[in-house]
Amino acid sequence: MTPIFDLLAATPPVEGDGGVAGEIFRTFKIDWPFFISQCVSFLIVALLLKKFAFGPIQNMLEQRRSRIAEGEAKLKEIEQQLAESERTTAAAIAKANEEATRLIAEAKTSAASLSEQKTQEAIASAQQILAKAEAAAQAERAAIKAELKQEFGRLVTATTSQVTGKVLTADDQTRINQEALASVEA
Repeated sequence: MTPIFDLLAATPPVEGDGGVAGEIFRTFKIDWPFFISQCVSFLIVALLLKKFAFGPIQNMLEQRRSRIAEGEAKLKEIEQQLAESERTTAAAIAKANEEATRLIAEAKTSAASLSEQKTQEAIASAQQILAKAEAAAQAERAAIKAELKQEFGRLVTATTSQVTGKVLTADDQTRINQEALASVEA
């Protein structure tokens, strides 16, 4: 813009044949005092607009830009936190799954061990029952054997006394019982 003002200032308007500049001033009807006052008014309005309108608007736009930049930074930070949280959650779930698998394996092992232990206890209990039954059977056999010996001795004594026709003494009965038992046991 300065070259136009230099051009206009260099060629003052001339009433007669003012040349090109004079022709322009006449065509656009430029009056120097009025033109200068308009330029000063324009500069004053431009400065006032810059100070009171454009300045606050630019400040507000700059504040918005900074808030938007902060929001974007926070959004990126939140996305990173979300990704970290997802990784942490995935790791926790994987750890929980491993722990559950381990606990299931331990439970199976414990169940197998407990089952084996209960089986061993049942076998031991059954063996104890069998041992008791066998001991009871042996005791009963021994009691029956003793009773049979006694009965056999009495029968031998009774038979011998009937065959011989005499009454046997206690010594005779004992001797005959012993001889009969010795022959039966052999």
